[in-house]
Amino acid sequence: MLDWMVWTVPTALVFAGLVVLLAAMAVWGRISPPVARRGFLRIETDRGDRLYIGLISAAVVLAGWIAVTDLSMWLALGCALLVALVIGRWG
Repeated sequence: MLDWMVWTVPTALVFAGLVVLLAAMAVWGRISPPVARRGFLRIETDRGDRLYIGLISAAVVLAGWIAVTDLSMWLALGCALLVALVIGRWG
């Protein structure tokens, strides 16, 4: 079905994970509407804002990792997830 896109399994899993994450955030937003608060980012953000900022920050960490070092991408993924989780929780 997706052969024309030449997707690898990891690429498809990342995009499927993003779809599931966005759907879960939509359901969570319906059940419990988000409330804006101020964290260490110094701006008022709600859950969706922090998710977006966290995803962009994780992408920057991964791209920077590729540009700077040849160490394992698993370590980079761990750092990127940690950055996204910290922003999501305390940002």
